[in-house]
Amino acid sequence: MAYMTALRVERAEQIAAGIHLFELRDPDGRELPEFNAGSHIAIVVPTGDVRKYSLCNDPCERDRYVIAVKKEAAGRGGSISLVDAVKAGDLVMSGTPENSFALDERAASFLFIAGGIGITPIMAMIRHLKSTGCGRFKLYYCTRNAHATAFLDELSAPAYRGQVTIHHDNGDPAQALDLWPLLERPAGAHLYCCGPRAMMEAVRDMTGHWSRSAVHFESFVDAAQTRTVEDHAFSVRLARTGEVVEVPANTSILEALRFSGHTVPSSCESGTCGTCKTRLVRGAADHRDLVLSEAERSEYIMVCVSRARSTEAELVIDR
Repeated sequence: MAYMTALRVERAEQIAAGIHLFELRDPDGRELPEFNAGSHIAIVVPTGDVRKYSLCNDPCERDRYVIAVKKEAAGRGGSISLVDAVKAGDLVMSGTPENSFALDERAASFLFIAGGIGITPIMAMIRHLKSTGCGRFKLYYCTRNAHATAFLDELSAPAYRGQVTIHHDNGDPAQALDLWPLLERPAGAHLYCCGPRAMMEAVRDMTGHWSRSAVHFESFVDAAQTRTVEDHAFSVRLARTGEVVEVPANTSILEALRFSGHTVPSSCESGTCGTCKTRLVRGAADHRDLVLSEAERSEYIMVCVSRARSTEAELVIDR
């Protein structure tokens, strides 16, 4: 994300309750850097903060980027700033596309599970599959009601008949889609899931019998939003040097390591991509990721979101 460029907002409009679409183009009409299905871009919102948004248009379109943004009243203000202050004709600063949720096109088939605004990266995937003539997918899209369903008209069109199921729960957990019949038999499919964390955790728990390489999650909940008021400070010891790094209550291990001068690879920083996977040598970790299996949790930790269970014993990691 080091390189940023100004893009013109061609369209800015509401497409569902609380969800707004933005179409971005080069001000001089040039082609934009290419992207593949599942990619996201970083946008500098009017508050000056940087937020990541999935690209939801077909990757074959080189003339525009399309994002859909949910206005989060309980968020940190980035989405509110973008939705309320950015209009058609404005310029926004954008990073080049990055992808930590890439579509594995070698898969025999695809199963997509989306919740709410989690439909955005999956829209790029199914549009890509449609445009390339691949019909080997099923989408299950869960929303509160029709008014809160982005891309409802497109996904309800005859072109997607038999491939797309839209489920409304009316905000009642008792009406939530039963996911187990979809996940009971893997049948060689690759699963892509994006939505509320509770949904993704449920999918993770139901896919323990799947191949780990066939299950993919995406989330733009950052490390700060995985913390709780009960979080405490703790220390991390680096096994190779013996150095001790203090991790404050409001800081992730990843952030603390970088503050201490260490270079640590990362991508999603929400515990979903696996880039920051680090060997756990000793200590009891409070795992908050969606990547590690139960068997792996005794040996590894995702330093972007996970913490120590207690202040009384440090974590020792292989660095």
